Amino acid sequence: MGNIIPTQTSFRLPDGKEVVIETGKLATQAHGSVVVKVENTMLLATVVASSEAKPDQSFFPLSVDYQERFAAAGKIPGNFFRRETRLSDYEILISRLVDRAVRPLFPDTFLNETQIIIQLISGDAKNMPDCYAALAASAALSVSDIPFDGPISEVRVAKINGKYIVNPERDQLATADLDLIIAATTKDVMMVEGEANECQESDIIEAIKIAHEAIKVQCAAQLTLAKMVGDKALIKREVIVPEEDTELKDMIKGIAKDRLLVISSSALDKTSRKNGYKEVGKAVKDAILQQKGEEYVTENDAKISEYFDKLKKNVIRQMVLDTGIRLDGRKCDEIRPIWCEVAYLPAAHGSAIFNRGETQSLTSLTLGTKLDQMMIDNALDNYYEKFILHYNFPGLSVGEVKPNRGPGRREVGHANLAGRSLKKVMPEGLPYTLRIVSDILESNGSSSMATVCAGSLALMDSGIKIKSAVSGIAMGMIAEGGRSAILSDILGDEDAIGDMDFKVTGTSKGITGCQMDIKVDGLPYETLEKALMQAKEGRLHILGEMNKAISVPAEDLKPHAPRMVEVVIDKSFIGAVIGPGGKIIQEIQARTGTIINIEEVGDKGIVTIASTNAEGLQGAKEAIARIAFTPSVGDVYEAEVESLMPYGAFVKFFGQSGLLHVSEIDHKRIDDVSTVFKVGDKVDVKIIGTDPKTGKLRLSRKALMDNPGGNKSSTEA
Repeated sequence: MGNIIPTQTSFRLPDGKEVVIETGKLATQAHGSVVVKVENTMLLATVVASSEAKPDQSFFPLSVDYQERFAAAGKIPGNFFRRETRLSDYEILISRLVDRAVRPLFPDTFLNETQIIIQLISGDAKNMPDCYAALAASAALSVSDIPFDGPISEVRVAKINGKYIVNPERDQLATADLDLIIAATTKDVMMVEGEANECQESDIIEAIKIAHEAIKVQCAAQLTLAKMVGDKALIKREVIVPEEDTELKDMIKGIAKDRLLVISSSALDKTSRKNGYKEVGKAVKDAILQQKGEEYVTENDAKISEYFDKLKKNVIRQMVLDTGIRLDGRKCDEIRPIWCEVAYLPAAHGSAIFNRGETQSLTSLTLGTKLDQMMIDNALDNYYEKFILHYNFPGLSVGEVKPNRGPGRREVGHANLAGRSLKKVMPEGLPYTLRIVSDILESNGSSSMATVCAGSLALMDSGIKIKSAVSGIAMGMIAEGGRSAILSDILGDEDAIGDMDFKVTGTSKGITGCQMDIKVDGLPYETLEKALMQAKEGRLHILGEMNKAISVPAEDLKPHAPRMVEVVIDKSFIGAVIGPGGKIIQEIQARTGTIINIEEVGDKGIVTIASTNAEGLQGAKEAIARIAFTPSVGDVYEAEVESLMPYGAFVKFFGQSGLLHVSEIDHKRIDDVSTVFKVGDKVDVKIIGTDPKTGKLRLSRKALMDNPGGNKSSTEA
């Protein structure tokens, strides 16, 4: 039962802002629940774990969901159902940040289904809730009886005007040169993810150090809260550690170790290596079957598979540490062979293939208009995004049968990393909506980094003037017994057996994006810095290979890509351009074959015209110019005679009409206007003023003519 007065503690951020953690008031039937408060921002985190694991459970079924309630921001959801539905991409990304930080800290043998839910229940415009989500999740675990080797916390560190700021406010973040989310325990850094404006490796190291100091304070607050809660939090559930069958383990080692080493050191391709390991695994079971019988194998099948997989992992790790040679025969810092091709898809607005070893991305780029922008409607954000990147990972890329059911969390995460890395080099003021789609057609590690490389190539192929090419590399590390090996451009198998997995993207000048998961305790900063510098060398090598295909953006867009121009008009003309019920703008679009959008910015109207036809583009531009025409005294225009009167000629130009008085037709006297003009004639006129009574334009022809008398007329003076 909830208590009206909760148990709470607090700490302060480096800038003095107070953060309160309380428990015992809300959701008390959950096994752990807390509310984290930062000014008007409140997060409710709950954790529940099943009392026992399911029979034959072989993995840890942990789910982490972060969701922002629209009521937290005083809004009603804008969807058809008017309620929160599936998680948005943004919420999935925050869920992943929490998951990656807490998952490694559960005991290996704890396989009970566990669910962590973090909800934004109150939000304000100042504080970013994403950097408090992991703190809330860890605090909920800390006050529960669920076994967890925490606490942990996450903070955002941004470099703004040369200063590192922990958990900056939303408006501060807009001007940041570096934006990282870092997770850590009191001892070790667990995870890093973020983006930068071509920062240096030393900037990331410094940000991690600052973050870790702030996280230590937050972990101490969680431990204090757990002590205040008492036994419910301090006495954790017993985790049953199965007794190790040393006889079986030694038997498998004797049968398989040498054979596994032969396969691992033979520099085989992915499929051959996988089949080789499978044959050894089968040989192990056959040998045990002969020695122990069918009943023994059936009873110990899961244990045999577990011991075999652990042995395989250990053999590979020791081989790399002992020899410095990897599964595919490469040295630790060696990059797989690369080839690239641009303009592969003739009908796309830009396309590229990036192939690195057994990983391949076919990437297309499409240019659209404002109508193609993606609406982002979250609790605290509502805007239109014109840079879209999608990442697809079908089963065929790894030779498997898998139904296509839309992107999973992994696909969303990989797309986000690639997208934020490429956005950093986009030209300012680009009027296009831009969609990049990376289809992974082969995969053996680093497919997200292949997406970055292929995306950069496709952008350059399309003619978009990006500031610089961007490449990406996935790194790994094996550390054991005081020895370590840093691996460049890791394989899928190396990712599974390593102690650190991190991805770095950037240009020749610096880093634009990074994502790190560190699984080893006590990683020295010197080793991390060495890994980042080795990643830089690899990244620059990859850029060199990409430059062989295309080194600068194409001079122009593809012939079939939409051209786009902007016309700036006075705000007062927006209604005239649109017309009643959109009649005018629709007529212009239909007549010229263009797409026209109008946006009000300050006291101006920004009219964007898009078309694949240059003639139609020019026609629409002229039509807009005629409607929004604002004449000025002294301007000269070509006009057309509409009608003749005894006192002059009425002429029209750019949708305007005016009187060319008989006295302004020539320096000499004109008795009959029809002797000079007829209807339909073209005549150059100069605006010399407006009639003070009628407000009509006063026009002159003679102001543009030489005066035979040598004296300027009053209209010329």
